[in-house]
Parts: sequence; C-alpha cells; structure tokens
Amino acid sequence: MEGPEPSRCKADYDEGMVLIAVDDFLFRSKIRATAKAAGVDVTFAKTSAEMLELARTLRPSLAIFDLNSAALAPVETIAAMKQDAALADIRTLGFVSHVDTARIAAARSAGADDVLPRSAFAGNLAEILLGDRAAQP
Repeated sequence: MEGPEPSRCKADYDEGMVLIAVDDFLFRSKIRATAKAAGVDVTFAKTSAEMLELARTLRPSLAIFDLNSAALAPVETIAAMKQDAALADIRTLGFVSHVDTARIAAARSAGADDVLPRSAFAGNLAEILLGDRAAQP
C-alpha cells in the first residue's frame, strides 16, 4: 500500500528556472534579454494549459504572469496552481497597470504571491528573475 505523496518544499524546485506567461512580444523580448544578461533560464508558455504542464515538468522557482493577457487566463491559471498540491509552493508573480485595481484584487484573491505595477516589474526585472540569488555576493 502506498502512502500519501510527500509534500514538496522549496528544495524541490529549480532555483535557476523561471516560467513566464506573457504574450506581449516587446515585453517577451525585454524579459528574454534581461534573463540572458542575468544568466537566468526562462521558458515562455503560450496557453494556460501549457503553463500548468510546464510548471509540473520544469518545477520553476517562479512563475510570472502578465495579468492583462486574456489569452493566457492568468488569474485562473494562478488559482489552478495554488489549488494543485504539486504546484502550490511555486512562487507566483503578476504584473499589471497600477490603476487596474480590479485585476490586482482578482490576482491576489486567486493566490498570487506578489502583484506589481508594470513599471515596478520592468524596473526591477533582473532582481525579480534572479530571486534569492540577487542578494548573494
């Protein structure tokens, strides 16, 4: 008889991998260039289903969502991740215009760990991608 599946901890995730759900071409290019300069591996998902599948297989340390992307259903995907025991510990970050208070509230309600204004996300992108490694010498 098999016991319950062991719970996952931060050590189970790839600290060098960031999974991203952004469909804006210019923002994707900026993220890709910043990640390359910072030495961070990034993978982009094109759909909500792909985001969930990649989260399971890649086990990223961070999942980033453009909360304005209707095609990627970011709020629903965040909620699905947080309700899935295998994905719930993956840190999620959404970014959106600071005046879009409804979308900010929806993302927080869905369980997003962080919600940032688009300008703050862009201005701190390297540090965000590096995560805990940004503080290390």
